[in-house]
Amino acid sequence: MYKVYGIAVTRTFRILWMLEEIGEPYELIEAGPHSAPVLALNPSGKVPLLEVDGTVLSDSTAILTYLADKHGKLTFPAGSLQRAKQDGLTHKVLDELDAVLWTASRHSFILPEEQRVPEVKPSLKWEFSRNLKRLSDQFEGPFLMGDTMTIADIILAHCLNWAFSAKFPIEDEKMLAFSKEMRERDAVRRIASR
Repeated sequence: MYKVYGIAVTRTFRILWMLEEIGEPYELIEAGPHSAPVLALNPSGKVPLLEVDGTVLSDSTAILTYLADKHGKLTFPAGSLQRAKQDGLTHKVLDELDAVLWTASRHSFILPEEQRVPEVKPSLKWEFSRNLKRLSDQFEGPFLMGDTMTIADIILAHCLNWAFSAKFPIEDEKMLAFSKEMRERDAVRRIASR
């Protein structure tokens, strides 16, 4: 059984969602960033963490990729053109959406107050909207890779939910519909009902 360290309001949600989607059992150790249990396993204090046979993995995307490859689910085979395209979309979402949201979070409540620059937030909202529109223009659905759901969809849907909570406006109809459909998945509902 996998052990997941983190709390659902962080990127830990991505790992819980993946495990629920693929039907693998796990134990959630609810521990926030920089808590004693997390620091004992990861000096950076970041979550999520996944413990597998005594080895601790960090970084949500690395963990998702590991789980997808290990179980052959929510991914295309390594070395295939489809996988290269999937990886490109995953990195696009991370670089152009996740990174923007993370920067906004850092300047809202993560950095020490004297290091925060709140004036950057309107620029970040503009950049997020522009990048989301570019992604939407390529989106044919129902998933980023067409008919096949992959880890890129989990990351994108998580970023869209994060954007809602951070009050980043999402006006693109395709992305709003995608986000709604992803939130209605059984795996997401199971996590929400915990």
